[in-house]
Amino acid sequence: MAMQARNEAGAGTLVQRLGDNLRKAIVGGQFPPGSKLPSEAQLSEAHGVSRTVVREAIASLRADRLVEARQGAGVFVLAQTEPPPAPLLVGNVDPARVSSMIELLELRTAVEVEAAGLAALRRSPAQEEVILEKHYAVRACLEAGQSTTEADFALHIAIAEATNNPRFREFLALIGKSAIPRAALRDEDSEDDQSGYLRLIDAEHADIVEAISSGDEEAARDAMRRHLRGSQGRYRALLREQRQPVR
Repeated sequence: MAMQARNEAGAGTLVQRLGDNLRKAIVGGQFPPGSKLPSEAQLSEAHGVSRTVVREAIASLRADRLVEARQGAGVFVLAQTEPPPAPLLVGNVDPARVSSMIELLELRTAVEVEAAGLAALRRSPAQEEVILEKHYAVRACLEAGQSTTEADFALHIAIAEATNNPRFREFLALIGKSAIPRAALRDEDSEDDQSGYLRLIDAEHADIVEAISSGDEEAARDAMRRHLRGSQGRYRALLREQRQPVR
């Protein structure tokens, strides 16, 4: 199980590496605007990765508006008439301010509860597989004592993808990794508290993933709501502690 989890954690690195390579090729002119990217099979063979990795890398390019998929024709490079949009709210989100993190969590709750429900209804077998892989990748980071922020974000992106409504993924991609504002807690909690908190997060993720996999729309919404509101509650407790007068 540990070996499987480590392999799944590595999949995220492969996706990022392939996505970066394709971005460089597009920006460098190897694939000019209007040109067609190689097929999934060709990219899989050329880069030595699975088709799932290729699909996720292409999805990240689509989110950045570098390419578009045309039904029955393939994936084509878009002309870059203007720079990609800046991440949503980055200038207004201060990771050092707990209140700012609470605001972001409230915004995520409004969107991601619905995303979980739609993912339960609409996910394809391939998307369900990716969600499971990302869930186990978070767990692998926990077991290795590594930061879970990137793996956690990848799981939420996978759930957004499974809605088959690209706006959900674009929303999270625009917010960026600040969607997982856990770093603010690290200096406040002891190592044991942090470990217990992250184990709780893993259990909450498991509930979300199981509900989506079972196709239970309402259970998926409820599990995501508990997950994000639980995080809000923890940050509110931290905010109260910070605002206590010094005696």
